[in-house]
Amino acid sequence: MFGVKGDDIVLKMPVGTIISDAETGEVLHELLQPGEQVTIAKGGDGGFGNMHYKSSTNRAPRQKTPGWPGEKRSLKLELKVLADVGLLGMPNAGKSTLIAAISNARPKIADYPFTTLHPNLGVVRVGPEKSFVVADVPGLIEGASEGAGLGHQFLRHLQRTRLLLHMLDVAPFDEGVDPVAQAKAIVAELKKFDQKLHEKPRWLVLNKLDMVPAEEREARVKDIVKRLKYKGPVFEISALTREGCELLVQKVYQHIAQVHQSQQAPVEVDPRFTQTP
Repeated sequence: MFGVKGDDIVLKMPVGTIISDAETGEVLHELLQPGEQVTIAKGGDGGFGNMHYKSSTNRAPRQKTPGWPGEKRSLKLELKVLADVGLLGMPNAGKSTLIAAISNARPKIADYPFTTLHPNLGVVRVGPEKSFVVADVPGLIEGASEGAGLGHQFLRHLQRTRLLLHMLDVAPFDEGVDPVAQAKAIVAELKKFDQKLHEKPRWLVLNKLDMVPAEEREARVKDIVKRLKYKGPVFEISALTREGCELLVQKVYQHIAQVHQSQQAPVEVDPRFTQTP
């Protein structure tokens, strides 16, 4: 009788949620802005009841009009975090230590693999009104794209990032572990999972240099870069002592700012208000 005054059913979802039709796979909407609202299923039309026809001469009406049912949908909700930078690497590469060193995030840090079980987001503040968001996801292992380890569950969170920082442990504790072979395996997993993710800008970050004697650092870095045949930016850091972190943060922010500026849509000008010399 009073359905028109009924309250909407509002489902609160985190920013970054992708809403898809579970049956067709069609993407209905992506929530990218805080406070954004979208109608997923419209309510039904209740029609007119007998009260609508009540009058001074028809005090007990028996007329009515049929209503229409509301929309029904089966939905699939998928969350992809909104981060500018994604940390990529094997378990124990030092990703959690780095995000704790450069941002406000405080992830669990331990000396055993797979300490990170879910994505961690941190805001890196470079200066007044200058910041970017970095995402730390569980470490990857070979076979992740087929379901090995934990990282395959969270690779999608890297799809929205503008830059990947590929972290390598240059001083692994286990003998016989080759950082170069690990790096190549991760790159292969990215390609298997998503070609576009594989093609994203990816910088090499060589971590744990504090564990390498000073006289050996240069030779070890050159050997890793040469064997990887890597041509992009290379950063030598120690996330534990924060050596080299400030330079990395500054360069990352410059890159993010340039990408953001280039992706901004040009302003359309009404030709009626343009002036010619």
